[in-house]
Amino acid sequence: MIIFETERLIVRRYTDDDKDNLFRLNGDEEIMRYIRKPKTKEECDRHHEEILAGYNQKIEMGRWAAEEKLTKEFIGTFVIVPIPAQPDKIQLGYALLKQYWGKGYATELTKAGLHFAFDQLCLDLIYGVTEIQNTVSQKVLLKSGFKEAEAFMEDGKNLLLFSFAKTDWKINGSN
Repeated sequence: MIIFETERLIVRRYTDDDKDNLFRLNGDEEIMRYIRKPKTKEECDRHHEEILAGYNQKIEMGRWAAEEKLTKEFIGTFVIVPIPAQPDKIQLGYALLKQYWGKGYATELTKAGLHFAFDQLCLDLIYGVTEIQNTVSQKVLLKSGFKEAEAFMEDGKNLLLFSFAKTDWKINGSN
């Protein structure tokens, strides 16, 4: 099931065929550097099953696969989920396989994710979270219209919280 599309990408539900894709992403230390500790194959398989089970609960937010439209190649993941340390705040995020870094996909996903969050999920405010050292993702968020909100700690990591309000979306003519 397709969640949303961009000019070059499709964001869709994960399927049974995505177990290895999820491990390629979540098991890679370099990709996970600013996200979390890499997962083992077994942990990724459990995570995959949890993601699929979430779809059965008809939850509108979640974790989805991102793929190129033309090639149908898996490129990474896109999420809209609560922030673990602040569950009343909803964040969007992404992780891409290394061969897809530097192609503008992160910004493309983020901007389309804002459309989805505001238009389909009817959120009034959405957040982005990065480690302080992750300047690349901070640039993606700022380029997409997010504003830096505050610094906070989670699991011993220094994080930056960015926010984007639906009212700013409408003011900037982005809808």
